[in-house]
Order: sequence, then C-alpha cells, then structure tokens
Amino acid sequence: MSINSLNLKQSNVKTGIINLPGSKSISNRVLLISALGQGEIKIKNLLFSDDTNVMLTALKKLGVKIEHSESLKECTILGCNNSFPNKNCELYVGNSGTTIRPLTASLAFNGGKYKINGTNRMHERPIGDLVASLNHIGAKIEYAQVNNYPPLVINSSEITNQKISIRGDVSSQFLTSLLIASPTLSKNNKLEIQVNGPLISKPYVSITLQLLKIFGLKVLENKNNYFSIKENQIYSNPKEFYIEGDASSATYFLAAAALSGKLVRVNGVGNNSIQGDIKFIEILKKMGAEIKMGEDWIEVNANKQLTAIDDDFNDIPDAAMTVTILALYAQGRTVIRNIGSWRVKETDRLSAMAVELRKLGAKVIEGEDFLQIESPSKIHDATIDTYDDHRMAMCFSLASLNSNFKNGANIVINDPNCVNKTFPNYFKILNTIIE
Repeated sequence: MSINSLNLKQSNVKTGIINLPGSKSISNRVLLISALGQGEIKIKNLLFSDDTNVMLTALKKLGVKIEHSESLKECTILGCNNSFPNKNCELYVGNSGTTIRPLTASLAFNGGKYKINGTNRMHERPIGDLVASLNHIGAKIEYAQVNNYPPLVINSSEITNQKISIRGDVSSQFLTSLLIASPTLSKNNKLEIQVNGPLISKPYVSITLQLLKIFGLKVLENKNNYFSIKENQIYSNPKEFYIEGDASSATYFLAAAALSGKLVRVNGVGNNSIQGDIKFIEILKKMGAEIKMGEDWIEVNANKQLTAIDDDFNDIPDAAMTVTILALYAQGRTVIRNIGSWRVKETDRLSAMAVELRKLGAKVIEGEDFLQIESPSKIHDATIDTYDDHRMAMCFSLASLNSNFKNGANIVINDPNCVNKTFPNYFKILNTIIE
C-alpha cells in the first residue's frame, strides 16, 4: 500500500462478526441538537470521522462547551439554550452536507455574522433552495462567490414570516435543516414548513423527526409534506444518548456475505434501527440472500447466485451504491432507478459509478436518474478512481471478493483515505472477514 493507493488482491470471504461504528447521520444530528438544547448530555458510541470532526470543531468555535474522547467514542455537551454564544466567526465544514445545511439554518437568526466555507466540491453542491427559504422569512444570507452555492455569509437579521416553503426534490437535508433549526426559527409564533414537490430520501427525514421527538420537540406532520412546530420550544437534552451503528456502513459487509455465501453477522443495527438504509436487507432478499435479524444485529448468507433486480432506490440512495457492485455478481440486468440525487452528492455519483463499473467489464447505461448494469462474464482487474468520495472507495473494494459463481478481481483503490469522511477504519475491519 502506498500513500495514494491500496492494492486489494482477489480474496475469499470468511465467516465473521462485524461491530459497526456509530451512525454518521445520527451523530451529526445529535451533536447539533444537543448543542442547541437545554442541559448537559453524554453521547455514547459517537462516530469520529471527518464529517463529525468538522461539526464538533464548528460547534466549539460557536462557543459550545464540549468534552470528547475518541478512544471512548463519547462526548459531553452543555447545551446553549437555542443561541450560540459566539456571534462572529468563520466556520470550515469540509465536504459535509450534514454539517453545512443544518448549521446554516441554525445560524440564520442567531444574531451574529458568520462565514461558512468548505472544500472545492462543497462549493459545487447546491444550497440555494435552503438559503432562499430562509431569506424569505427575514434572514440575510449572501453568497460569497457563486449564487446558490457556498461559501456563505450569514448576517444578523430578524424573523419576519413564520411560513417557509422548501423544495423536496434536491436534497432531504434542506427539510432536515429547517426541522432541526425550528426552535430558533419559531420563537414567538408557530412555524409552518411546506415541502413543494416530491420529497426524496424520506427515511432520512424520518430519522430527524424521531430524534426531535426524543429531545422533546413537538412537530405536527400533516398530509402533503406539511409540518407545523409550536412556538417557544427548546430541546430538552436527555442525560445520555446512545447512537446506533451506521446502517449505510453495514451494507458493505452484508453485501460481502450475500455475494460470497459465507455467514457474516453485523452488530449495531437490526429491527430497532431508525435508519432508512436498514431497507437494504429487503433488496438482499429480492436478490436471493438469506437474512436473520435481532433487535440490534443482522446475519446474512446466500447459498445460490444472486439474481438481478429492477427497483426504485429513491428512499435509500446511499445503499443503492452498494447494489451496483452486487450487480456485477448477479444473473441478468440490474436497473437502479430514481437516484437523481446522486448527482449532487460528494461527487456526481451517477457519472462516476458508470465510468468505474465499465472498467470492471460491466455494460452500463447512465440515464438522468438511473443506472442499468449488465453483469460481465468475468470481473476485470482495474484501478478505481474514487473522486474524493468515501462511498466510491468502500463500494468498489467489494469487487475484489470471490463468490461461488464468479471470482472477484485485483482492485487498486486510488485515494483510499477518502473513507475517513465517515468510516476511517473501513479497510481494517473489512480485512477481518477476508482471507
């Protein structure tokens, strides 16, 4: 292994047990909610990664009192009662959508001036719909470089309207951001949020709503994606909160088991999970895998070759990336539909996946919001570019694994350290179930 690439030799999967790191989606939501809340909270099984580190760093710069231990996977936060103490600072958010979008909404009416910037790719990820919605109710948010994209400048302002509308077909994080920030937006009047058009990635909004309820916030959800939040609310921090394992990260190990026929147990998620990507197991069942589940564990194996599927992945776009690799091993033609949101992720994932899958020998048709994948008779050795996208690296590592029906290949992963965004120990943990 060099600094810039990782060589993965064709390998067999062996029976094993995986203990998942904490969920990134839950970790960043809970960090911000706790910071806005009232009282002290100890957060356990916190994920420590690039995304959570930029959130922790930003909250500290905003004056939130935080003590954390990476070795113990926990932190203690003293909530700031709806208002961040530091009224003037510059925040760096890397390429973390779960940091910049909720923070932008939470700072819009904090009575200060803030500058928010990130990586070059972050400056290409749209945020215009969220900014327009906030400015419509009185915020004064400006674009420092290009309209509709970060960097942003947030100026002190006052709320002038309690009704917000937001598009739902670009990113569910826009709605999540407004919901998390709602105690700072409602103040003396009831806040009303109307989502215009279809809402993508609904399970991620469900995570947000369940967390708001746990932290004491009352949100009324009506038909047609209309949300109402009562006035003068504040989060009430529980004394402790345990973060469940990351369901998106689980998909790689569950997929390894499914394609290989070896029994792999994943601990940390199960029947009690609040994450949408737990639905990945339903996809595995459709492809022919055998599943057993408990409250916080999943076991997968498969005694037959996987079967191709044609399905809608609007609700689980991250897990859909893992399915593209299973498609290489499955009999038939796989079609992954309704994944237009891939184009505004860490990279244009639709284009990137198509390019890299073709290197492995697959016949791929890239549509505006779908991928069609014809599995190759043999998976080709290849060097995979990862586009500074953690999920590209983790997905394509699976193409090195042998099944009983088709061998994997020798794979070189360029820039393997991009997994630090959400799963720094990924390759080390993957190595525990291969031989």
